[in-house]
Amino acid sequence: MFKRLYHLPREARDTLFLLLVIAWTIGPQTAQLPLWCSGMAAAVLLWRGWLAVQGQPLPSRWWLMALLVLATTGTAFTYKTILGRDAGVTFIVVLLALKTLEMRARRDAFVIFFLGFFTLLSNFFFSQSLLTAASMLVALLGLLTALVNAHMPVGRPPLLQAAKTAGWMALLGAPIMAVLFMLFPRIAPLWGLPGDAMSGRSGLSASMQVGTIASLALDDSIAMRIRFDGPPPAQPDLYFRGPVLSSFDGREWRPLRSNFPPHYQLQPELQVQGEPVKYQVTLAANNRPWLLVLDATPTKPEIVGYTPSMSPDLQWLSDQPIADLVRYRATSYPQFRHGPSKLAVGLQDYVDLPPGFNPRTLQLAAEMRRSPELARADTPALVNAVMERLRTGGYQYTLEPGVFGTHTADEFWFDRKAGFCEHIASSFVLLMRALDVPARVVTGYQGGQLNNVDGMWTVRQSDAHAWAEVWMATQGWVRVDPTSTVAPARTGAFQRLQAPQSVFAQALNTMSPGFAINLRAMWEAANNRWNQWVLNYSQAKQLDLLRNLGFETPSWEDLSYVLIALIVLASLVGAAWTLWERYHQDPWLRLLHGAQQRLQRAGLASSAQTPPRQLATLLQQQWPGDPAQARQLSDWLLRLEAWRYAPNPTAATLGTLRREFRQLPWPARQP
Repeated sequence: MFKRLYHLPREARDTLFLLLVIAWTIGPQTAQLPLWCSGMAAAVLLWRGWLAVQGQPLPSRWWLMALLVLATTGTAFTYKTILGRDAGVTFIVVLLALKTLEMRARRDAFVIFFLGFFTLLSNFFFSQSLLTAASMLVALLGLLTALVNAHMPVGRPPLLQAAKTAGWMALLGAPIMAVLFMLFPRIAPLWGLPGDAMSGRSGLSASMQVGTIASLALDDSIAMRIRFDGPPPAQPDLYFRGPVLSSFDGREWRPLRSNFPPHYQLQPELQVQGEPVKYQVTLAANNRPWLLVLDATPTKPEIVGYTPSMSPDLQWLSDQPIADLVRYRATSYPQFRHGPSKLAVGLQDYVDLPPGFNPRTLQLAAEMRRSPELARADTPALVNAVMERLRTGGYQYTLEPGVFGTHTADEFWFDRKAGFCEHIASSFVLLMRALDVPARVVTGYQGGQLNNVDGMWTVRQSDAHAWAEVWMATQGWVRVDPTSTVAPARTGAFQRLQAPQSVFAQALNTMSPGFAINLRAMWEAANNRWNQWVLNYSQAKQLDLLRNLGFETPSWEDLSYVLIALIVLASLVGAAWTLWERYHQDPWLRLLHGAQQRLQRAGLASSAQTPPRQLATLLQQQWPGDPAQARQLSDWLLRLEAWRYAPNPTAATLGTLRREFRQLPWPARQP
């Protein structure tokens, strides 16, 4: 097969290489593209490759029109529009594939090259990871190689030669790109393009229907990375606060919408004590306004470009959704107290239950209240009683509980006796409310994993968690995690949720678990460096760079001045290099090149490799004008060649030849 490919005509070989590069370019986007788009692009590329190998003619324009109409209809049907990011990327991928079916001339190939460059850039709309960047670098070199190969002379030039030229082009352009990256003024981090609101991914949600977190807990992607300034808290104490859900309609938990006037609603009343924990968070984009911090954080997180504010339930929110990778610093106090210390009117919002739901849970609460040991029990005793029921009642922690029915708490307490953290927390809060104890659900992330390579803690989407808070007199809101009673290891250091692994990852873990862990840690550390120094290279870092260069109060204007100065300096260096090369190039070759250009203008074809003697022969054979003029030019060319091979050539003789060159009657340009 390879022998047959080697003996294909050059046009077929170049086409197959270009099709391979196109497939590599659009391959990473298949996860975001509709299934029909990926299938159509693959079918078209395979069809075009078969036509190239078989030497068959390209399809007629009617075929292309039919496929274009089909692609347009599919895009409009899938996205209800042909505009926007997702629809636009889908359409450009299909157009790139279809364009290969009308590649009849070099002009068509150039259109494909530049469509390929645009499609390459569109990959970064969906991912700016280090792996995506490395893949697109290979695609860039492939497209440059195909572009260089298209400009090479006829014959069968080796593809490796074109690849070397493309590599040198990329290396020569890299310093310019590095300077532009570091100094070109920007408003947001790299690719700071707002994502589509409906496309955001997060391990959390603004609401919680029983079962939703279970489906996201198996997502192994990184939600955030934390670097502690000092010793971190114990892993069971790593609770990163997200949305607090206090209103329940029987099916879904939502943030509180109180019916009380503002002066009756509860306030944070946060009091902290003990030693603070200072740390830096690198938060992945989630298209939500949540700033995840440890419980509890009394002061604003330090974040550039956003204005944080704290809600009454201690959740920190930004003034706009987090659409890019961001970093911020925060100071938290693991020892804290918040909420009213005495009964308040606003606490009624946290004991409300929707009518007609979970009748068996309500009956269980009534039975507990009638029991002698709990008839007059305070809130801590009631909490302990419910936790003891979880501990001894045969309840289990599972990653596959499914979505519960109408009476979610009844199913958990009496039927399934198994669930994920959201089922356990929701059922716990509903039972506490039935016992007339104010309670609410808190969602966020719990735990994390230390990366021994760079010393940062990695919190994944699989660490998404839900726990409860109950109100106790004199103490305010107190965290209670019922999941830790059912499965203590879930909030400890020895058992974390594991996402499904590929066959290769499973085999690697089987052969060498330690090597697999270290390899993953090294990759995540490298990817974090990429995030910190490339994706999160913001305007603030640019200004910090200018401060290090001596600017006291740098601004955008200073960035522009430095960039312009570097461009002028680079231009001057290039001009100086050109002049130096001009005066230090072989003067004999420069003189011969001038003669060749003068004769080519008169219609005498020659190449850079044509020697003076052959030029003299062409003059004698093809000169249409005065023979004496031809002999004069031929004599000069022969003396030029003689000087080149003389035993002791002198500069004076070459100077004479140079003066004669300017005085000779060279022919005028032919019309």
